[in-house]
Amino acid sequence: MKRPVIAIDGPAGSGKSTVARLVAQRLGFLYIDTGAMYRALTLKALRTKADLNDEEKLGMLAASTDIKLKQESGSLKVYLDGEDVSSGIRTPEVTNNVKYIARAKPVRAHMVAVQRRLGKEGGTVMEGRDIATVVLPDADRKFYIDAAFEVRAQRRYKELKESGAAVTEEDVRKDLKIRDDSDINRPIGPLRKAADSIIVDTTGLTIEGVVDKVLGLIKA
Repeated sequence: MKRPVIAIDGPAGSGKSTVARLVAQRLGFLYIDTGAMYRALTLKALRTKADLNDEEKLGMLAASTDIKLKQESGSLKVYLDGEDVSSGIRTPEVTNNVKYIARAKPVRAHMVAVQRRLGKEGGTVMEGRDIATVVLPDADRKFYIDAAFEVRAQRRYKELKESGAAVTEEDVRKDLKIRDDSDINRPIGPLRKAADSIIVDTTGLTIEGVVDKVLGLIKA
C-alpha cells in the first residue's frame, strides 16, 4: 500500500519547518523543505551576482543548479552543487532576497516539477508556502500551520540571534511583515490556505504538542 503524502503550509516563524521535520522523523517519511531549495538558489544567485529581476536568467540558473536535501544525523542538510550550505542559506541577506527567486515564473516551474517528483512516491512530508494549493494539491493530508504575528516574530528573532546575526527585535518585525506581504501577494504560488487544509494554531502550544496533534490527525 502506498504511504500517504502530507502537505504542510504556513507563514514564516509559524513552526511549520520544525513540525514537518519531526512528523517525518516519527513516521519514518522523507522530509522536504521546499523553502530551503529556494534559499539555496538565492544564495547561488547572490554569489554569482545574477540579476534578481531577470526571470529568464534565473530560470536558466535554476535548471543548471543541483540542489539536494539529505537527512544526516537527525538534521536536514542542504547541498548546493555538492556544497553543504545548510547554515549559509539562513543569513539575513538570503532571507531578504529569496522573494525575487520565489516569484520568478521559470524558477517556480522548475522547482515545482522537482518537488512533485520527490513527493509522488508517497511517504513524504513536504512543507512550504504553496504545497497544498499548487505543488501537491492531491496530498492525502493537508495542514496549515500558523501562529500570532508577535509569536512568530519572537521565534524568528531567537533563531537569528542563536545563529549569531546582529539584529534587533524591531528589525525582525519589519522584515517579517515585508515577508508576509510578499508571500501573500506574489502572483505566482502565493501563501494560501487550501480549502481542505486543517488549520493548526501553534501560538500557545509546544512544538511537541503540535507534532502530537498533527500525528493524531494523520492517523485518525
